Amino acid sequence: MTGVELILTALAAGAATGAGLGAKETVSMMITDTYRGLKTLLRAKLGTRSDAVAVVDADHTEPATLRAALVPALIDSGAEADQEILDKARELLAQLEEPAGKYMVDNRGAKGVVIGDHTSQTNHFH
Repeated sequence: MTGVELILTALAAGAATGAGLGAKETVSMMITDTYRGLKTLLRAKLGTRSDAVAVVDADHTEPATLRAALVPALIDSGAEADQEILDKARELLAQLEEPAGKYMVDNRGAKGVVIGDHTSQTNHFH
């Protein structure tokens, strides 16, 4: 994946989770912070390219929309080769791949299941 594709993918994925709208129940604060951090780095790198900065701020979820509006600005500004930006984009994508919850549970075939912290259960199976 090229630097441009990495950045566009991370921006679209972050926006799709709602990270740009603030932390929702399904979006951890860590993801929101990383997404905002990526956007901050991009704004600084894009500088006076106000059209490109507006696109970054708009939280587009479609990579095609981002591609059409940002590719020239990312290349001209050097953002597509900026290691700090690329690292932040990779960090965001890695966070988005992690399971959303604290537990990953597969309870197929289970009997009498309790999931969570500080729970108690007594079962009498016949």
